[in-house]
Amino acid sequence: MIFWVIAGLICLAVCSAVLAPLWRGAESTQAGAADIAVYRDQLDAVARDLERGIVTEEEAARLRLEIERRLLEADRRATEASAGAPQGGAPARGRQSRGAALAAFALVLCSSFALYWGLGAPGYPDLPLKLRHAASEQARTERPGQAAAEAGMPPAPVPEGIDPEVLDLIAQLRQAVVENPENPRGLELLAQYEAQLGDFAASAAAQAQLVQLRGEDVSTVELAGLADLMVLAAGGYVSPEAEAVVNAILAKEPAHPTARYYIGLMNAQIGRHDLAFNIWARLLAESDPEAAWVPPIRGQIMEQAIRAGVDYELPPLGSAPGPSAADVEAAGEMSAGERMEMIEGMVSSLSERLADEGGPPADWARLIRSLAVLGRHDQARVVYEEALVVFEGDSAAGVMLLSAAQAARIAE
Repeated sequence: MIFWVIAGLICLAVCSAVLAPLWRGAESTQAGAADIAVYRDQLDAVARDLERGIVTEEEAARLRLEIERRLLEADRRATEASAGAPQGGAPARGRQSRGAALAAFALVLCSSFALYWGLGAPGYPDLPLKLRHAASEQARTERPGQAAAEAGMPPAPVPEGIDPEVLDLIAQLRQAVVENPENPRGLELLAQYEAQLGDFAASAAAQAQLVQLRGEDVSTVELAGLADLMVLAAGGYVSPEAEAVVNAILAKEPAHPTARYYIGLMNAQIGRHDLAFNIWARLLAESDPEAAWVPPIRGQIMEQAIRAGVDYELPPLGSAPGPSAADVEAAGEMSAGERMEMIEGMVSSLSERLADEGGPPADWARLIRSLAVLGRHDQARVVYEEALVVFEGDSAAGVMLLSAAQAARIAE
């Protein structure tokens, strides 16, 4: 209600500013026409008085001169007031001016209402940050479960071009799992084959059985596989059950990249774009460009940054060079001392390049982490402080650098 009162007052003020000149013009035109009529009557009265001998010729001439001067002045004012108006006499011009004023009022009012109705949200209440977070939490707790999400997906496609003998073997494997549900190898194979057939719901069910069978001995790899299958079965949606699996991974391994990606995705889906951006920006800064989660993050993080109100620039893909395949192969044949010497050389090269040429935030973050791995925490801290100066005011770079510093244990 308050919004409509304020909007109405603003619209009234705008319309008044538009109408005032037109309305004044109409009034001025009508007033000028009345004055002219009065002066013409006065001229006629002077002529009658002269004929009756009431005034002399000289007095009549003086009166006519004064009245004609006033008549010319009134005509000038009327002409200025009705400048640009169509012909048709002062009363007509006054009516036309007022008609134009009312038309302008209707145009401003209707166009403003139509514009707000199309672009605004009539009846939508204010949403302070606290209410937005509360709405996101409500969306999180009330979102559909895994079964409902899977039920809304189209049926798994019928496999084409698969050897019938293979399908027969998979059918036998399904039956074997039903008869012996505590065979972990059978469950593992069934989850793999169902996924290859495109039936992610069936694959997730087999993987869930495997995870349950493992109990406390379940690995993060198996849990991550289950999270992948559940999200695929739900069409990219992170259900409460999938979130529980992801949280189980993070409890075992807080830095697990797949779990962090899915937690970011879940936050994006419930409207916590600020959390999604922070999680993904840190993960992107720490990840190898070839990592499986990098492309989906790069495809979505800009939208999250915009919705979170963060000025973010997507870092160039693969900007931080790593060891080549030949370097990796050579490192396998080196002694521990030789491998350390090779790593020292790479770190030194990266450090020199950043000192001489500069580089993107991802390169600085990698150098910070590399120095920490080598045990040079003091040097890593110096590089971190220098990078903060270089990228001062860049919030996205600050997120990357802070993430690297926290991984290097040189910042809280």
